[in-house]
Amino acid sequence: MRIRLAAALSAVAATALLLSGCAGAGNPSASPSPSASSSCLLNAKPGKTSDAVKVDGEGKDLKVTVPSGTDIDAATSVERTVLKKGDGKNVVAGDLVSVQYRLVKAADGTALDSSERGAGDQLPILLDPNQQSLFVVALECQPLGSSIVLAVPGKLLGQGQQSVVVYAQSTKKLPTVADGKEVAPVAGMPTVKLAKDGAPDITIPKSDPPTETKIADLKQGDGPTVGSGDYVIVQYRGVTWADGKEFDSSWKRGTPAQFQTTGVVPGFKKALEGQKVGSQVLVVIPPADGYGDQAQSSIPANSTLVFVIDILGTLPSAAPAQ
Repeated sequence: MRIRLAAALSAVAATALLLSGCAGAGNPSASPSPSASSSCLLNAKPGKTSDAVKVDGEGKDLKVTVPSGTDIDAATSVERTVLKKGDGKNVVAGDLVSVQYRLVKAADGTALDSSERGAGDQLPILLDPNQQSLFVVALECQPLGSSIVLAVPGKLLGQGQQSVVVYAQSTKKLPTVADGKEVAPVAGMPTVKLAKDGAPDITIPKSDPPTETKIADLKQGDGPTVGSGDYVIVQYRGVTWADGKEFDSSWKRGTPAQFQTTGVVPGFKKALEGQKVGSQVLVVIPPADGYGDQAQSSIPANSTLVFVIDILGTLPSAAPAQ
């Protein structure tokens, strides 16, 4: 289920939001996340429709009900009602948070998506307007721990779309660096030194690059395992073996990135799938598992690539509500 609030969010300054992209095929940076910001992108207000929605129970017993006669289609904008104020710091675009949510059709209450797919009835959500605009609108500029009802008219989701209602609660701010147990380095692999903020500095050995993809754990996490096709939230830095020059970095953009494991080059995919959240992975990718003889904007043809990847979260292969 992929829902984007393109129409609603584009009412904000167009320079603040670029809502047209999804995770790219082959390049982790094809859909960069926005830099964290203290400003609100939409800051939706309460209205008759969002105020009318009833939320009962907790956890798996939580139920979202749209009372009969509630005409969400008649609303001219997204409406947001805060059911309970949290006591944490305000959540903003670019944050990585754990979220409990339910997404239902406004017309009949049919469930469209739920955080029950995640461990403990919650899922890690990167508040990226490019990919998670629904949750950005629901949670932004409200304290961590807040419970929210969002009423979204179908016309704001695109032609022919039905109105939806979202219940969402941000429960915890998640780490943006891998927090697993450190593992001894592997001989012959590039060496990695971490800055105070966790950003990796990568030193290439004075030897020929491997001809097959090589993977080494730098930290071993104990969180959920990344499955094939999962949507993975990561920090990463990439350099070329030939000269050690950086060609891409989520650290430089100031926020983690999210993409599907099937939407990156084969070597990067191999480094992700089967790993546990909290792990930090070093991977050396020869051209055959990278971009081959096709030059990229900052990567020469036939380059061997080196990545350090912090795995921060994973969502089941069924796409999250967007």
